Order: sequence, then structure tokens, then C-alpha cells
Amino acid sequence: MRKVIVSEFLSLDGVMEEPLWTFKYFNEEQATYKLNELRASDALLLGRVTYEGFATAWPDRKDEQGFADRMNSLPKYVVSTTLQEAAWNNSHVIRTNVAEEVAQLKQQPGQNILVGGSGQLVQTLMQHDLIDEYRIMFFPVVIGQGKRLFRQGSMATLKLTDAQTFASGVTVLTYQPDRSS
Repeated sequence: MRKVIVSEFLSLDGVMEEPLWTFKYFNEEQATYKLNELRASDALLLGRVTYEGFATAWPDRKDEQGFADRMNSLPKYVVSTTLQEAAWNNSHVIRTNVAEEVAQLKQQPGQNILVGGSGQLVQTLMQHDLIDEYRIMFFPVVIGQGKRLFRQGSMATLKLTDAQTFASGVTVLTYQPDRSS
């Protein structure tokens, strides 16, 4: 069974919106981490806003490591009731029955299903207990305002399974749902 992996960039105060503040911390450690994460996945699951941002940014990018090629070639599943056309290579729109569709994707053979950004989608996945792992990349900044990953009313019991710190001060905390309670 495939796993749904939520991988997010957050400020220390939990803001995920418009993460342009992450660029000054980018280094080889982070690049390697993100490339390995992408290589361990064979599908992207995105909300409409994140999808549209990625679809604008990635199709024309090139890099020696192969990150852009991997992003562009992977199947992309975008959850939206308003998106008319998903033009980015290998994209599919999920319009209804999100929980059922994602559960079916998880049952297919393959690697991880990677979710980035997509705060509203993450809330839906949490409500239906479809997330297998959270990888939260905390950046040493406080933003003060903006959309947060865990919004008011969000509830989850998690267990820490890994922690990494990069030379830039960025920390990645990996959690899995604690389904024993």
C-alpha cells in the first residue's frame, strides 16, 4: 500500500502561506533531502492553489540533478471543484469524493504520494485519516500572520519518528499519526 506523505515548509509560528522566506535558507542539504523525497514518490497530490503555482513554475525549469524533470513527469492529482483544465503534463483532476479517490490511490501499487502546500487539502486528508506521515520543515523565522497548516479546530495525535537539522538552522521533524489512542 502506498503512503500519503505531507511535506510542508513552515515558519516557527506555523505559517505556510507564500513561503518566499525559505529561499535564504536553501542549501545543498535541503536540496538533497527534497530530491530524495521526490524520488521516493511516484505521484503528487495537490490542492488547486498549489497546483496552479507549481504548474506555472515547473514546466520550463531545468536542473542538473533531475528535480525539474521528476516534477514534470510525475502523475499529478489536483483536488478542485473549480479548476476547468489541468494542463500541466500528466495531470488529473479530482472533483468529488476526495476521500474515496485518495483511498483508492493509496491502494494502487507504487511509491509514496507526495502532498506539498495545499493547506485545505491537508485538512480534508486529516479529517479522513488518510495521511501516513507528516514531514515538517521548520525555518528559523517568525512571520506573525498568514495561513497555518494546522488551523483552528485541527486535531491529530502524532508520534515523532525522525528529526534532522541542517547547517542553515532549518529543522525537519517527521511524524506519523499515533493510531493507538
